[in-house]
Amino acid sequence: MNENLKKIANNIRISIIKSVSAAKSGHPGGSLSITDILTVLYFEKMNIDPQNPKNPNRDRFVLSKGHSAPALYATLAERGYFSKEELLGLRKYESKLQGHPDMKKIIGVDMSTGSLGQGLSAANGMALAGKLDKSSYRVYAILGDGEVQEGQIWEAAMSSAHYKLDNLTAFLDLNGLQIDGSNDEVMSIGLVDEKFKSFGWNVLTINGHCFEEIVKAIDEAAATTGKPTMIVCNTVKGKGVSFMENNVAWHGSAPNEEQTMKALAELEGGIR
Repeated sequence: MNENLKKIANNIRISIIKSVSAAKSGHPGGSLSITDILTVLYFEKMNIDPQNPKNPNRDRFVLSKGHSAPALYATLAERGYFSKEELLGLRKYESKLQGHPDMKKIIGVDMSTGSLGQGLSAANGMALAGKLDKSSYRVYAILGDGEVQEGQIWEAAMSSAHYKLDNLTAFLDLNGLQIDGSNDEVMSIGLVDEKFKSFGWNVLTINGHCFEEIVKAIDEAAATTGKPTMIVCNTVKGKGVSFMENNVAWHGSAPNEEQTMKALAELEGGIR
């Protein structure tokens, strides 16, 4: 399983670099840090079908950190929702693949996102609807670590626990960096795992690049009753491209032609 997931994740990372490079704009750092999580969700765990994308019983996904859209688009294309050729239209005029996901234009996107802090609230609504409808689907969301500086995240976190949304699993992409620097420099989020525990969540902490740990955490979340689960994922911003890793400059910058070739050589050569 792991070798197959590793290959898929590598393909997704290649698509991220190609699309951001073609756009000359975008957010490669945080897209690369969530690639392994998305790979497990879309290729191992989520109940989805690209041939029936609106199935009411499908699992739902919300990319709360919507600026990491290149990762979601690349994953959807790899899964067969649309062609990989469309990825090269990222952020271009008349392309449906704009800088943030649009559920009205993109097959496979369950929620439009981009304004940080709002995605968890939307995921709550989906999960609560599932409870009211007595549906078996599960809801997944990915939050950015800089994003949890937003107050709405904590209002939503209280609601998730209050309504006992055990069909909701959220991932925190804890890569330590945001657009203006490190989290600690901008606004420390402190012991974020303990904070979610105090809000009534089941909290698991894992290596966000280890497929075994991601799979195990998702299974543990599904087996948890009476409370939502937050999976705190220790990740590396820019994961997979040596000169992008742990470098805040790549939060929202596109590589030039030379940098693109170097990144693709590493990924296509399986160096990292």
